[in-house]
Amino acid sequence: MIPDLSSTFAWLEANPQVLKGICRGVECEALRINTNGSLAQTSHPESLGAALTHKWITTDFAEALLEFVTPVDDDIGHMLALLRDIYRYVARHLGDEHLWPMSMPCFIDSSHPIELAQYGSSNIGRMKTLYREGLKNRYSAPMQIISGVHHNFSLPLAFWQAYTGITDEVSGKEEISAGYLRLIRNYYRFGWIIPYLFGASPGICPSFLNSCTTDLPFEKAQSGVIYLPYATSLRLSDLGYTNKSQSQISITFNRLDEYVSGLKQAIKTPSTDYQKMGMQKDGRYLQLSTNILQIEDELYAPIRPKRVTQDDESLSDALMRGGIEYVEVRSLDINPFSPVGVDEEQARFLDLFLIWCTLAEAPEMSMEELFCTRANWNQVILEGRKPGLMLGIDCGGTEQPLVILGKTLFSDLRRVAGTLDSNNGDTNYQKVCDTLVARFDHPELTLSARFLDQLIEHGISELGLILANDYRQMLREEPLQVLSEVQFDNERLQSWQRQRALEASDILSFDEFLAHQNRR
Repeated sequence: MIPDLSSTFAWLEANPQVLKGICRGVECEALRINTNGSLAQTSHPESLGAALTHKWITTDFAEALLEFVTPVDDDIGHMLALLRDIYRYVARHLGDEHLWPMSMPCFIDSSHPIELAQYGSSNIGRMKTLYREGLKNRYSAPMQIISGVHHNFSLPLAFWQAYTGITDEVSGKEEISAGYLRLIRNYYRFGWIIPYLFGASPGICPSFLNSCTTDLPFEKAQSGVIYLPYATSLRLSDLGYTNKSQSQISITFNRLDEYVSGLKQAIKTPSTDYQKMGMQKDGRYLQLSTNILQIEDELYAPIRPKRVTQDDESLSDALMRGGIEYVEVRSLDINPFSPVGVDEEQARFLDLFLIWCTLAEAPEMSMEELFCTRANWNQVILEGRKPGLMLGIDCGGTEQPLVILGKTLFSDLRRVAGTLDSNNGDTNYQKVCDTLVARFDHPELTLSARFLDQLIEHGISELGLILANDYRQMLREEPLQVLSEVQFDNERLQSWQRQRALEASDILSFDEFLAHQNRR
């Protein structure tokens, strides 16, 4: 059920200034493709800098999978303008290659192996590549080149001071962490609204199925695309970026020490399947370890608690040292209707929803309830636009229509919007509510419905090339707004210098380095 926030909203509306200074950042992934729509086989372009150490441009799983990172920013417009500058710069330095404008991969030629991301000869660079070798061997390479948008979010200290009565971040770290964990629990309960509104992967290229088996009842259009008629985000399904083998992990979000303990246990617990795979074959490493998780980043979750780490510090240790600093939302598909994969409407919605998740009551969640919430997510992911779709509101089988739940939630979000707009002297957040709430009565307005129509008409390869060409031309012609060519060139040179310095500073052999990492 949607919690009652009447008294909380009265407090918020009397103290709107506590929401000034929300910080955000985005990480957007994009595959490099050839002019025929196939995956690029070239190495990460040297003209973009060193992927290991560049502040804004790196790679994720594969050499062909770019990742663009914005700094922390308290202004949505500035953040997106900077992101667009990164896309503009990259578009001008890719030669004939293009950026694939959707989450599910382009045509994958099984005769051409997907090259893992390479980060130089330093121990840390080699470990990053080996971690990806483990991902490939555990889950397959095509699954790892599914792209998405990660949105980082934090509330200002003034909010926590007013809401919880703390004095500062250090002495109040437990209260702040408890607040973010409340956000996360509500995100699990109600976050299905994100794939409903913004899921944009209802179809896939047939070549993707060469690497996996599925019993999903796909339909095939004359254009060749394979799809589910009511799907919103196949990227988030078991077909996409999830890991069913991690269902044995007992990680809850009730207390920070329990979360960290569960994460550390998964990193230390052997996996029967991965032990059979082994650590090495013919003298070559196959994975970082034979445990359920190689490192913390391997945990597939729609949202993660985060803190910036210090030198040689794990995320778990950083969280225990300083508490939760921000959350990383991981449920956004690439928006194919935006040249940079995400737009202002989505960023403003996430402000509204994540603030609501922080304010709403959130009883502790058992592992059983976590699995129940996953059932709701799966329904929305696979058939979110199906007329009359019902979602569970408890683990006892009680259901309500998705449409009713969504519109009820938006009545709350509109009050948060009014508070944010009062700070800014405009109605931008309320306009987002007006636009998005209509998608419950008119699911044809969702991103997945609009995009599926185009996929069925053109096919995934043709549509991907149409959009990639249009966006490439647009971005190449636009002037930079926030960063300059000089800044990009300086960062490119400095990134190579930083990588070389790392390589020169190693004092352990790679075997010794790995042994040290596994003992931590």
